[in-house]
Amino acid sequence: MNVEESIRLEEFCQLKKEIRGSEEHLIIGIDIAKDKHHAFFGTATGKTLLRRLIFENNIEGFGRLRTRTEAIKVQHRLSKVVFGLEPTANYHKPLAEYLIKCGHNVVLVSGVAVNKNRELLDGRWDKHDTKDSANVADLISQGKCLYYDYPSMPLRDLRNLLSLKRRLKKQEHGTRIRIRNHLLAQYFPEFDRYFGKGCSESLPIVKWCLNPSMISGMGYEEFVQLVAPRIKTMGQEKRLKSIWRMAVDSIGCEVGQALDFEAKLMVEDLQQIKDSIRAVDEHIEDICLGFPEYSYLLTIPGFGPDVSSKVLGAIGNPSRFDNGKQVLKLAGYDLGANRSGKTSDSAVPVISKRGKAYLRYALYQAAFIASTSNSHFIIYYTNKLRGREREKGIKTKMKVKLAAKMLIIAWTLMKKKEPFDPEYLNID
Repeated sequence: MNVEESIRLEEFCQLKKEIRGSEEHLIIGIDIAKDKHHAFFGTATGKTLLRRLIFENNIEGFGRLRTRTEAIKVQHRLSKVVFGLEPTANYHKPLAEYLIKCGHNVVLVSGVAVNKNRELLDGRWDKHDTKDSANVADLISQGKCLYYDYPSMPLRDLRNLLSLKRRLKKQEHGTRIRIRNHLLAQYFPEFDRYFGKGCSESLPIVKWCLNPSMISGMGYEEFVQLVAPRIKTMGQEKRLKSIWRMAVDSIGCEVGQALDFEAKLMVEDLQQIKDSIRAVDEHIEDICLGFPEYSYLLTIPGFGPDVSSKVLGAIGNPSRFDNGKQVLKLAGYDLGANRSGKTSDSAVPVISKRGKAYLRYALYQAAFIASTSNSHFIIYYTNKLRGREREKGIKTKMKVKLAAKMLIIAWTLMKKKEPFDPEYLNID
């Protein structure tokens, strides 16, 4: 953690302790939009100093905000200023970066908290920009705000690339589904059972000879030479023979002239997306190698480059978390239950699933691999199951519990900067 980030984290912790009822803080709640932002100026004691300031999302607008802030601060003899933002898409980031670089204290307010607190302001449920900015300021005055994570440039680059990879993965999945549901379902439905399931010749078949009549008119050797010139396994040869035979009696629709063009276009689109994902993976690995914590994460069983990069990007600076419970909230692995009334004693805690879904999924996959391939994790997982084998869904529950354990281990290794030791399985 660099010096500036350490100072910001210390200031945030101090703010949480002293903000309630403070008579020296100027609180500025800002409702973020694409073109214009709305700001509300008030104090922690509930006094309104300026109900509405509208400023544009440009350098002149930002300068106007700072000028008005300084004037109100001096006029009302306030010594400290805190800006609160509700994150709206990425529109808040330029303003937040500008304010942080100018040395101001910036915090975040959860959108969920804003939504739940809206009606409490005046007993009405209506929503508008002026009221939302006051809502943000009200939450900050109660100390219900979050630390604004403004990491180093390498970590920001890593997070941006991980976000890009998730978007590309969605595109890849969408294109595959369109090929199956649109092309295969119409013209060669029998081939669907083989498409994408370890079948390396799937895309060449779709691209060059999706028409079953064309396949049935070829000899087997000619078909193989077109879609898979080099047969590597007996399973591949068996699969190709089966596809070639199915084409003879296919129930597919009659093929028009546009099929070849459409199939080729969709396959090339899918291949381009796959190439982009590989390029992004290479850039992600290059960035991760610049973090010493990355090598420690790779020592955890089940943590490959993909999982390690996601954990590194999500946690970032391990020192910003005071305890393991905060880390679990990051992935939505924190437990909770509705304990009230007659169900107060029998309610079963479940994970909240309010954190980063992609991180939760990656950790579950890591737990699945570790619990089946590493002796220490196999023993740990087996001991957790012992005596509860017949419970419904217990294996999945224990893998989720192991995934949460692995996140705590990863955070500990990043904080201590040391490789994995099986003894870490005993920590809580």
